[in-house]
Amino acid sequence: MELNTDTKMFCRCPNVSEEKSPNQNVCPVCLGHPGTMPVANIDAIRAILRLGTALSGEIPAMSQFDRKSYFYPDLPKGYQISQYEHPFVKGGELAGVKLRRVHLEEDAGKLMHSASASPSRDGSDNGETLCDYNRAGVALMELVTEPDIKSGEEAVKFTKELQLALRYLGISNADMEKGEMRLEANISVRPENTDKLGTKVEVKNLNSFNFMAKAIDYEIKRQTEALEKGERIIQETRGWDSVKNKTFSQRSKEEAHDYRYLPEPDLPPFDLSDKSFIDLDEIRASVPEMPWAKRERFISEFGITESAAASFAEDRQFAEYYEETASEINDENLTEEEKKKALTVAANYMLADVRGAINQSGTTIAGFKEKVNPENMADLAILITKGELSSRMAKDILAEMRATGLDPRDIIAEKGITQVTDEGAISEVIKEVLEENPKAIEDYRKGKENALQFLFGKAMAKLKGQGSPEAIRKTLGEHIKQS
Repeated sequence: MELNTDTKMFCRCPNVSEEKSPNQNVCPVCLGHPGTMPVANIDAIRAILRLGTALSGEIPAMSQFDRKSYFYPDLPKGYQISQYEHPFVKGGELAGVKLRRVHLEEDAGKLMHSASASPSRDGSDNGETLCDYNRAGVALMELVTEPDIKSGEEAVKFTKELQLALRYLGISNADMEKGEMRLEANISVRPENTDKLGTKVEVKNLNSFNFMAKAIDYEIKRQTEALEKGERIIQETRGWDSVKNKTFSQRSKEEAHDYRYLPEPDLPPFDLSDKSFIDLDEIRASVPEMPWAKRERFISEFGITESAAASFAEDRQFAEYYEETASEINDENLTEEEKKKALTVAANYMLADVRGAINQSGTTIAGFKEKVNPENMADLAILITKGELSSRMAKDILAEMRATGLDPRDIIAEKGITQVTDEGAISEVIKEVLEENPKAIEDYRKGKENALQFLFGKAMAKLKGQGSPEAIRKTLGEHIKQS
């Protein structure tokens, strides 16, 4: 995961996400020039410790960086500064999956391949491979799980929860389309009723949750079938072909000893118990309520459904807006039953109408909140709960609130909106509807429930959306029985 730090991991080059000309965002340190000295980015270390704290991981007393030696054109030093035996975070748990470690490292550069315009006589490609080191040295967080994940579906659940946690903490945007979050799956199978895992195969550079799920499920199937045929699984790195929906071999996979890890001599070990370096109490205090805790609290405190709580928890600012609205509802002089209903009404309108308006207009919840504050949103939910507004009227008033920023009661007074509750007036309208739609009555008596909704809609239309839904349904049922 690429972290939201201002600068790179070991130098002061800016950490910029937008595309720049190749090799412009570089310096002697991130290019690995001899004699240069890395300086660890303290903000990146704080970010890792915040995540570790949020995931109930262990923060060890000492941590250190290591050199991970391998040679590749986009790795300018010929080694990567990473962590192995002494990461910043050990253990932890997320979405029922145990974690092994969370550590920091630096990113590599990027290779750009260009095909030759004039292939050689033997048909081979004489194209060039160019190196862009703008990304080299960017701070990366790597999280390694224990082998608790059993399917592609479970992997998606875990990685989506991780993405949400990173965004809640503000330490990474984790945007997969921009390469800020990259997924790598290590897959191995074992016979039933045994504990020892088989040979591990790594599928690298998965850039979507969907591809990751498909790659994992494909590898489980491929390895299982191979073992059943008596074939041997080799340790290798594979890629995912999204056209053929299958993995393909890229290269043999190194073991840890092949990287020749050794303590980074230019960076001393970090004493994490030293408050002059890192104040862990301050780190813990900075961790907000995480999405899994928010979901549980919204269900128990506001009585909304699991799916509604999950939808709110996907966006921290949206959840805060609902919580502020709910607080306004709870402060009103309502019965417990009315409060419960108003909280549900507010949740439903926010998840459907408010979210729809935000998506349609291209604004944000902060922009919406500037026009429709939590107090006015709560007032609208209470008016609906008390039967003073129909659903149709409420949608129109909400649109007017967005446009003007007015309180719903002011809009009602200004436009002279009133809900028709007079049973006599509603009865006359329903008589007209039934006379005009005899087939719908016949269909309803044959068991077609949607015919009743059709008649309800016709009555509401004649009342221009201002009829009381409860009164219409009650009177409609009585007239159908009598007809």
